[in-house]
Amino acid sequence: MKHLVLVVGVGRSGTSLLSGILGQLGFAIPQPEVQADDTNPRGFGEPRWVVDFHSRVLKDKRVTLNDSRPAAWEQMALAAPAVHDELREWLRGELDKADAIVVKDPRTVWFLDLWRNCADELGARTSFVTMLRHPAEIVASARKSYGPGLTEAGRTAAWLNVMLQTEYATRGAQRAFVSYYDLMADWVPEVRRLGVAIDVPRLAAIDRVPEVDAFVDPTLHRNRTTWDDLDVPATVRDLAEQAWANVQAGDEAALDADRAAYQALYGEAEAIAQCSIMAARPIRRVAAPAAPKPPPTLRVRVARRIPAPYRKRLRRLVGK
Repeated sequence: MKHLVLVVGVGRSGTSLLSGILGQLGFAIPQPEVQADDTNPRGFGEPRWVVDFHSRVLKDKRVTLNDSRPAAWEQMALAAPAVHDELREWLRGELDKADAIVVKDPRTVWFLDLWRNCADELGARTSFVTMLRHPAEIVASARKSYGPGLTEAGRTAAWLNVMLQTEYATRGAQRAFVSYYDLMADWVPEVRRLGVAIDVPRLAAIDRVPEVDAFVDPTLHRNRTTWDDLDVPATVRDLAEQAWANVQAGDEAALDADRAAYQALYGEAEAIAQCSIMAARPIRRVAAPAAPKPPPTLRVRVARRIPAPYRKRLRRLVGK
């Protein structure tokens, strides 16, 4: 049976590391890939087509990669049917080329049901793998990689929104959570545990592979930030720390409470920030009224009283 592995979760959590490892261990990464750069010198492990597809749909729905709005999930659910056939045909082509493929893009989290439905229609099974890295480190890494578009508080809120929804949306599916720190320290036992969770015997029995040893570079763990280094309100920070503990423990009831608490917190923030939202809107420039036209001359007023056919004859006579 064909197998689709989706590496999901928040960007800068180690998703590229895991995708690259699976690529080294026989899972096909659809080509071409996004090229490596200074933020990911070992490569992103991202199919270019997938990144472009996700980005286009998100832009159309005015949803961002790191969107902190709980309501954004509903917007994307409504968008999925319109692009279903497009994704299914692309996925069909990739599954024709390989029995097992891995798709990684931080934007994938906004399309989980769409991917799962397309894979089901094509007779492939789907597994979800979520990377776990402390949110303070993710916020610091994202600030360096993505720029100052969001505040540290905004990025922490986005982590809460995306992580809590990812955990909730993948319940009941074949899934695994992988520790970024354990993967960096010794990838072999972590990949074996992953293999058991997603039912891939060759991963469950993997031995050390020199190519993967060379690929996993602990020196690339460059952001070891704590909350003390970030400007995040205590309410947001404490909820993120609580959710971080609960997702590691796999406590679904506690995570449900965290998700409800975040939705309430965001709703309160929206309710009291309306003046800031209004002030940020572009100013609508009202055009100055046109100068009044001068009154018609006596000649014009007389001419308007003459019926049109006679006016034309009069013009010809005057012209002659």
